[in-house]
Amino acid sequence: MTKAEIQLVKQRFGIIGNAEALSRAIDVAIQVAPTDLSVLITGESGVGKESFPQIIHQYSRRKHGQYIAVNCGAIPEGTIDSELFGHEKGAFTGAIGERKGYFGEADGGTIFLDEVGELPMPTQARLLRVLESGEFIKVGSSRVQKTDVRIVAATNVNLSQAIAEGRFREDLFYRLNTVPIQIPPLRERGDDALLLFRKFAADFAEKYRMPAIQLMDDARQMLLAFPWPGNVRQLKNITEQISIIETNREITAAILQGYLPTQNTQRLPALLGRREGKGFESEREILYSVLFDMRQEVSELKKMVHNLMAERGAQVVTTPVMTSQQAPMPAIIHPVKPTVCEDDDDDIQDTEEYVEETLSLDEVEKEMIRKALDKHHGKRKSAAKDLNISERTLYRKIKEYGLD
Repeated sequence: MTKAEIQLVKQRFGIIGNAEALSRAIDVAIQVAPTDLSVLITGESGVGKESFPQIIHQYSRRKHGQYIAVNCGAIPEGTIDSELFGHEKGAFTGAIGERKGYFGEADGGTIFLDEVGELPMPTQARLLRVLESGEFIKVGSSRVQKTDVRIVAATNVNLSQAIAEGRFREDLFYRLNTVPIQIPPLRERGDDALLLFRKFAADFAEKYRMPAIQLMDDARQMLLAFPWPGNVRQLKNITEQISIIETNREITAAILQGYLPTQNTQRLPALLGRREGKGFESEREILYSVLFDMRQEVSELKKMVHNLMAERGAQVVTTPVMTSQQAPMPAIIHPVKPTVCEDDDDDIQDTEEYVEETLSLDEVEKEMIRKALDKHHGKRKSAAKDLNISERTLYRKIKEYGLD
């Protein structure tokens, strides 16, 4: 396609940016649309993958058929087969009527399976059958049904690693990945971040009926230098915050800095890229890496304090060195009151005891989930959003840790 044609597609679907990798992804989506090939869209969370299935559907012969978007990570494991393939009356407790299911509803149209990497293994087998033969069976039925559905899937999970770990079927991956489309992260799109900021600022100015915010030169440089781990979604949220809160509509670097994540959050992209050839499959692994790095920094700080106290003649209580495999939490310092002896009033020393309180990563994760559930009064959807994980992952963790 020509640049002018691609630009028309961007305008139609509200896609902002001139990065070559983004234009290439749009071009591939347009070229594959007239076919019935399955498409797998990959990219980090927040890059805007949801626009591309709509492009494929609208430029296909199925554009007059149903388009259904399904977030696989938001459906509990116990009901996802019923949601996708339907069920018969009485198939399970609560099945008071017959349900058609998304694959039945979308016959002749397109289904977008977002977060396809979150599908449980039994559902993956059912999906593979649909891809191979167009056949499926409702829950509680023995009758084979046919459907003519185009499947577009998306994921931010490293499916190759998920296959190696036995969490995703290799044959399903090859069926879905007939045509791959990779969406670039915001940090690799150059000046697109400035274009997006300007668009979001204008939108929020209209929404809240106030003048649009503008970035000063130093703020523009900071915006371009920031790695944006949350990509376009994160940029949009921060733009909205600034638009609402700041009375000064000219945003300097000092103002912008106050809305960017803390140092630990900024370190996450560095952690992701530090281990060459290795990807992180869950928030759990990222948390492990952050805790490990914090442990090293605390250990170095303790050494400095020990040396300083030793130079002053203070008594230092040493602790055993923990290995990285134990992944302890950072040290907690408990002040110890000085011991006073009647016969030795002139030789009193203030001491501090360094105690390593180790918590396993499971215990940390369990406590974080418990606090999120308490905060939202048991509302799992709100707790999952607060923890930045899918609802299905939260359901699994609640069951695993006995937090029902």
